[in-house]
Amino acid sequence: MANPPRYNRRSRNITEGVARAPNRSMYYAMGYQKDDFDKPMIGIANGHSTITPCNSGLQKLADVAIGAVKEAGANPQVFGTPTISDGMSMGTEGMKFSLISREVIADCIETCVNGQWMDGVVVIGGCDKNMPGGMIALARANVPGIYVYGGTIKPGNWKGKDLTIVSVFEAVGEFTAGRMQQEDFEGIETNACPSSGSCGGMYTANTMSSSFEALGMSLLYSSTMANPDDEKTGSAAESARVLVEAVKRDLKPRDIITRKSIENAVSLIMATGGSTNAVLHYLAIAHAADVEWALDDFERVRRKVPVICNLKPSGQYVATDLHKAGGVPQVMKLLLDAGLLHGDCITITGRTLAEELADVPSAPRAGQDVIRTIDKALYAQGHLAILKGNLSPEGAVAKITGLKNPAITGPARVFDDEYSAMDAILGDQIQAGDVLVLRYLGPKGGPGMPEMLAPTGALIGKGLGESVGLITDGRFSGGTWGMVVGHVSPEAFEGGTIALVREGDSVTIDANALLIQLNVPEEEIARRRAEWTQPAPRYTRGVLAKFAKLASSASKGAVTG
Repeated sequence: MANPPRYNRRSRNITEGVARAPNRSMYYAMGYQKDDFDKPMIGIANGHSTITPCNSGLQKLADVAIGAVKEAGANPQVFGTPTISDGMSMGTEGMKFSLISREVIADCIETCVNGQWMDGVVVIGGCDKNMPGGMIALARANVPGIYVYGGTIKPGNWKGKDLTIVSVFEAVGEFTAGRMQQEDFEGIETNACPSSGSCGGMYTANTMSSSFEALGMSLLYSSTMANPDDEKTGSAAESARVLVEAVKRDLKPRDIITRKSIENAVSLIMATGGSTNAVLHYLAIAHAADVEWALDDFERVRRKVPVICNLKPSGQYVATDLHKAGGVPQVMKLLLDAGLLHGDCITITGRTLAEELADVPSAPRAGQDVIRTIDKALYAQGHLAILKGNLSPEGAVAKITGLKNPAITGPARVFDDEYSAMDAILGDQIQAGDVLVLRYLGPKGGPGMPEMLAPTGALIGKGLGESVGLITDGRFSGGTWGMVVGHVSPEAFEGGTIALVREGDSVTIDANALLIQLNVPEEEIARRRAEWTQPAPRYTRGVLAKFAKLASSASKGAVTG
């Protein structure tokens, strides 16, 4: 990917020549003075909205960032970015817009930063796709930038049990199975989300924000702060000040986002038990930054980095617990000391990662069970495995930790949409030993590669999380766990083998062998392939149609350009 044109972007160029008078005049309309044109113009990409609690607490962060930019001698230029709530759209047609919003957010930020020739940008976001969308834009525009995460939500509580949004999805299955009373179902529903902030476990939002600390594009400790707490606004102000200094040094995203720093980010994701979505998003971020990074690199990192954090969805604790235990810097220090991080990578502060971690203790504090030492890891290897086989020759993604039975061979239960699968699960038509195949849900076929948290949550609520397999060319929520494999590539809409599976076929998922296999003779698969025809697109106009036409395979990050 070619770098954007490297004109001297400094805003003082606006003052050059009589022909620039109209440009200056429009700035004067906003209260600028003549000497303001000698100051850096700093974008504030503000993701605030009242669509979702993930983003409803962002305005206060934008406000302090604006003030900090002014105090640092620069001019803030505020513009908005959209968001889609994954939790609210889950299980509906709206979920098809979730991954698409990653591209829309990236396009919005890139458009404003380059269209207005900004000298730097502070990106502020909350919900899942805000993070990768913002980072893709920073890599594309390649002007000094920093990411400010809106912060995590605090855990809810019902009858002494901590809750997250995933608790509600699992409660649906339990309630319909007759294993939960109405009072408890309603209590979980109304108490799971007690404040502003993003979903509290190591789900996609917290996974991506945490990894940005390791990537070097966010300040240390910032990703595990709770949105309602004062320290979050303080961190936002400091982020803005750091960004202005980065502009003065001309320290750009592509100076920071390198193959080694992406490996640091992926190592942190493995150590914390993060979301499968991180695979898709780091393929896209690497593509935007013109960094060589492929699916096999995730497997390479997985084999050497243990899981040392006991975090939901497969563990016990949430992001606020991680923060109290020492946060992401404590995890990184353990990895650095074990030779599992590249300490020489530069960060947005201008210091190396090793320098940033110099004062972090070499051992986690006693009396907590959130962060383990390397020798007492929860799992000796990482949890995000790349499975291959005739069902997914390009590769698929599975979260393999926390499983009692890491392999299953069973009859395929085939569904061409999410809703019929949900009806079958809630209607007790799925039995232990079955392997659900949910297809035509990929980047092009969905379109938009929707998440399957509703079906997986229902399976767990029904008590089938350990005994039923599920494969899909769609995605999974960061809150998903179980015998599930997503991102199957090539997808069904493109004629991948998943399109050729028939009801009752034998299918194998084997996490130990990293295998996903349709147990049908190759000649029969070839016969079915010859008979297969591509279905008509589900959408022919609008943003869904655009994404379906442009999106790459999930094995390439489902990028649009």
